[in-house]
Amino acid sequence: MKQQVKDLIQKLGEAIHESVSDSDQISAVVREIREQGFDVVLMLEATIGLSEVDDESETEAVEGEAAEDGPFTHNDLTFLKSLRITTEEHTSAGDADNPSS
Repeated sequence: MKQQVKDLIQKLGEAIHESVSDSDQISAVVREIREQGFDVVLMLEATIGLSEVDDESETEAVEGEAAEDGPFTHNDLTFLKSLRITTEEHTSAGDADNPSS
């Protein structure tokens, strides 16, 4: 992987960390938990997946996927399926694959 991409991924991780650290809403909830007599340790894990795309076909592919599959891209649906989550558009197809549902 190119060093520039690695640097950008590092920046993304730092941006996520800063946005959580600077969140007034998160700070307020943590404060409330502490007021209840508990200490809070917050650990988040972010998985960043990358796949190279062809600049010319990227726009066409995304538009085609969104139009065909609704608001989700093929990658979105694959991820949701890995979590055993189905969408309304794909419930009937999923039911055919899993007769016990």
